[in-house]
Amino acid sequence: MSADVSRRDLAKLAGLAALGAAAGAKAADNKAADNKAADNETPAPADRAAPFPKDFLWGTATSSYQIEGAVDEDGRGKSIWDIFSHTPGKIEDGSTGDRANEHYHRYKDDVALIKALGVKAYRFSIAWPRVFPDGSGQPNPKGLDFYNRLVDELLANGIEPYATLYHWDLPQALQDRVGGWQSSDTSKAFADYSAYIAARLTGVKTIFTVNEVGRFVNFGYGWGIDAPGLKLPAAQLNQARHHVALAHGLAVQAIRASGRAGTRVGAAENIAACVPAIVTPENIRAAEIATRELNAGFLGVVLEGKYTDGFLAYAGADAPKFTPDELRIIGTPNDFVGLNIYAPQYYVTASDRASGFRVLPFPTSFPHMNSEWLRVGPEVIYWAPRLAAKIWNIDTIYISENGTSSEDKISADGQVYDLDRIMFLRNYLTQMQRAIAEGVPIRGYFLWSLMDNFEWIYGYGKRFGLYRVDFETQARVPKLSAAFYRDVVMRNAIGV
Repeated sequence: MSADVSRRDLAKLAGLAALGAAAGAKAADNKAADNKAADNETPAPADRAAPFPKDFLWGTATSSYQIEGAVDEDGRGKSIWDIFSHTPGKIEDGSTGDRANEHYHRYKDDVALIKALGVKAYRFSIAWPRVFPDGSGQPNPKGLDFYNRLVDELLANGIEPYATLYHWDLPQALQDRVGGWQSSDTSKAFADYSAYIAARLTGVKTIFTVNEVGRFVNFGYGWGIDAPGLKLPAAQLNQARHHVALAHGLAVQAIRASGRAGTRVGAAENIAACVPAIVTPENIRAAEIATRELNAGFLGVVLEGKYTDGFLAYAGADAPKFTPDELRIIGTPNDFVGLNIYAPQYYVTASDRASGFRVLPFPTSFPHMNSEWLRVGPEVIYWAPRLAAKIWNIDTIYISENGTSSEDKISADGQVYDLDRIMFLRNYLTQMQRAIAEGVPIRGYFLWSLMDNFEWIYGYGKRFGLYRVDFETQARVPKLSAAFYRDVVMRNAIGV
């Protein structure tokens, strides 16, 4: 699909929804000096018609294994997801990422889709085994060439590339050779890979190291749900997570040593998002305590350079083994923090127990989106960044992922009227705007996802994209939500 065609389709959808164009809408400067609201302050309601800061960054996101395909082309090595997805019974619909969206060959068309949305940033991930087929050692020049072509195409279209170095596709060779994240050898290999990319992918100014440690470690090494499908005991699981934190710290140092001056680096984490069940000063404080303790295994140690006493006491004999030097490396300062926010994971209240908080159970009737795990709680995108900024004194936050799956059926007229996704986005963006208006330092937003793709253990059964993909023909068609998001970006406001 060309950029012109996609713009016409988006305009058609916008007309059907009476979204209209708000050309010339001006954004006001957000000059709030304090990035933290007081604990005893009752938050004010947001004004949806108010603009976002004039330099607010709007983007969208994907990941390598979910869209690239071409798994056996141009020297790419196997990843743990190649092996896992080909294991019978692991993927809900029996599919794999072998072909996916054929982005490896269709990237120019896909960049045109990004441009049609009007966004100025695109977060993509690099497949480690495409660049280092064996995880370390001899690099594959053709792998790097692809990402340089992609970056060049993005820049030529006025889109800033935001690269993620690890979005779960660990080289299978490292899993076979050293046990993957069970070994610090993988941490060191990741640092070497990071240095190589930073030195040669020179069009990228912002790099995310790892994506969603809270997901890929627990699901992949603890519960056997994701690749590589292991069920490690607690001590080994905590050690694997520590090795990922060490990999992040080593990568931050390697990128700064090898990349061009001014390259920014941080991580993207699916923060264990805690929300006060009722907004009182006591419950806000409880949510703050819970946020710090429930994220101590990765986000906390990265931003504090130490594990909390509560985390170590809870882990006991199963706590990770580490040295003071490792903690210094892990605690290397970051330039920003990426938060992937979809659903409230915990509603909490104050408690007299030692922890200072109580996690409340979810009723079975709690509303959720098309994916059952995706509970609807728009306030989470207000509270999670607000609490994180206060706890760790963060001055730059990106919402590195936010979005929802939807049924996405094609109507008789050939369109996809994903009103539930628009409802979700409108309400979450309103809460994000509320946070920014109060001084929470959210600088940008990356909608997940640009287009439908291979959704891990669900295969192609869950659709998160702004563009609907026919995986047989590879046709991309904008959904109504694409017109909604384009309108938000153009206005730099949610609208009413």
